[in-house]
Amino acid sequence: MSRLVDETGAGLSGLAQLRALLASGRRPGIAVALDFDLSVVEEGRAVFTGTPGEHAYNPIGSVHGGYAATLLDSACGCAVHTRLGATQTYTTLELKIAYHKALHATVGPIEAEGRVVSLGRRVAFAEARITDAEGRLYASATSTLLIIER
Repeated sequence: MSRLVDETGAGLSGLAQLRALLASGRRPGIAVALDFDLSVVEEGRAVFTGTPGEHAYNPIGSVHGGYAATLLDSACGCAVHTRLGATQTYTTLELKIAYHKALHATVGPIEAEGRVVSLGRRVAFAEARITDAEGRLYASATSTLLIIER
């Protein structure tokens, strides 16, 4: 299976790949399934937006923690991707999440903002936060990512 960023931006730096992906209007399957979008990419920063709803509910009537985890992992990973060269990729080694407040369909639009904390030759560290339009914190994460030469 091909990589969507290669289809939209083959041979480009990570930042240029993500910008090309945004410009294409295409979304990876996980973003379609959970109904969220990559909305901002800058060097060392990526922002995903979505509106939690019943499509992401767990059996006890709140948004499943996996929804927040997916947005946080995506934000951390894409923030790191913006700092990579054309011959590099990454994978998440560790993701630590803190859930601060339950997400419900009534929360409205949320934003998952990821930032690179540090980037080495083989390992990167990133952090992300999910907030609502009023800036209330719902979840946060730290991530360790392995940088891989292709």
